[in-house]
Amino acid sequence: MNISGAAKASGLPVKTVRYYADIDLVKAPSRSASGYRTYDGNAVRKLVFTRRAREFGFTIEECRELLDLYQDEQRTSAEVKSIASRRLEQIREKQRELQSLHDELAHLVETCNGDHRPDCPIIDYLG
Repeated sequence: MNISGAAKASGLPVKTVRYYADIDLVKAPSRSASGYRTYDGNAVRKLVFTRRAREFGFTIEECRELLDLYQDEQRTSAEVKSIASRRLEQIREKQRELQSLHDELAHLVETCNGDHRPDCPIIDYLG
């Protein structure tokens, strides 16, 4: 199938599929006589795999590692778990950061009178 068919089947924009091919993440296995990229079912599965991995926030390099493991029948689940565990810890850290921001901003909003007077603890804090 052509690149637009692969994009539709994988749920990715054509531009992203082209980018993944350009960086050798998921290459089109062949080209047509006129030079267009053609994708087979295996390439589409890799595109779907990559889309799902990116939805979890894995970096391109982590996706590359995961794709290598996906294709390696000798892989161990421990290798995959290690990559996923690192990502999970990054997500947990981001949650802690967001919770701290939430708590701080909630406190500022709570302490602001929100009336006609100019004093505002939010402005004071930001200044």
